Amino acid sequence: MNYRRLGKAGIKLSELSLGAWVTFGEQVGLDVAEQCMTAAFDLGVNFFDNAEGYAQGEAEVVMGKVIKKKGWKREDLVLSTKIFWGGKGPNDTGLSHKHVIEGVNNALRRLQVEYVDLVFCHRPDPNTPIEETVRVMDQVVRSGKAFYWGTSEWSAAQIMRADGLARQYGLTPPAMEQPQYNMFVRRRFEKEYDILYKELGYGTTIFSPLASGLLSGKYNNGIPAGSRATLPGYDWLKEHVITPQRIEKVKQLAPLASDLGVTLAQMALAWCLKNPNVSTVITGASRPEQVKENMKALDAVAKLTPDVMERIEQILGNESLEE
Repeated sequence: MNYRRLGKAGIKLSELSLGAWVTFGEQVGLDVAEQCMTAAFDLGVNFFDNAEGYAQGEAEVVMGKVIKKKGWKREDLVLSTKIFWGGKGPNDTGLSHKHVIEGVNNALRRLQVEYVDLVFCHRPDPNTPIEETVRVMDQVVRSGKAFYWGTSEWSAAQIMRADGLARQYGLTPPAMEQPQYNMFVRRRFEKEYDILYKELGYGTTIFSPLASGLLSGKYNNGIPAGSRATLPGYDWLKEHVITPQRIEKVKQLAPLASDLGVTLAQMALAWCLKNPNVSTVITGASRPEQVKENMKALDAVAKLTPDVMERIEQILGNESLEE
């Protein structure tokens, strides 16, 4: 395993990491979660990503139980949570001072830890002034409940505004963003966020590197039973992600991966790692075998030579970043 700094921050994250979205507390229970986390940890993964909104908090409960049972040194782990969707009450969502403090406290209780290394504002909150959010995130960091705070799916303009306010008032500025990034979703990460890397030294913990499984090739012949696209509430996958046009491109990518001696998923993960602005690639898994297969993507990075990258670009046809 290789480790990358989180932007200009001193903390280092494993290039590939494991996230709890969709799987923990929904698709898989405690035993399988333990097997997946153990497989990842044994292969050098140190970053485990979570959020208060994943399975209504159950994902954090599951992860916390695994960590406690395994007895891993806290210093060997980089843990995160994301605050925004906490509950159904009028003050249980968003980025108000009240919800951020309560959300962080509840997340720590579920995870059974005294602090998280990273805490993200899971979405921008149009109902809370950015200054209020920046001030409370500074308080979370100063209290020792998190070491770094950042954003997820914020616009570059919103992030620059938050950074400016933090510096204006002597508060802790945001350090990282958790955006979607993969072969089909590129414009924001590669174009809009360029200013964040150059001017702020922003780090990134990217999610959905396989486009919700599309880039694994598992949807090439239809939607298999038990896949994420069949879960309640995930109809948007079939409408916006698993499109005929994208499936056709995935089918064209498959022979290239085969020529390289890697799986399509490994090639897609390695493609993300080729971008130096990626601090870590968050992977998901519902079986420990998936974890082990995903980690082999580290060996595929060197195979993505300039010629191979150009062939990938020709197939994708989205280098203009309009998509």
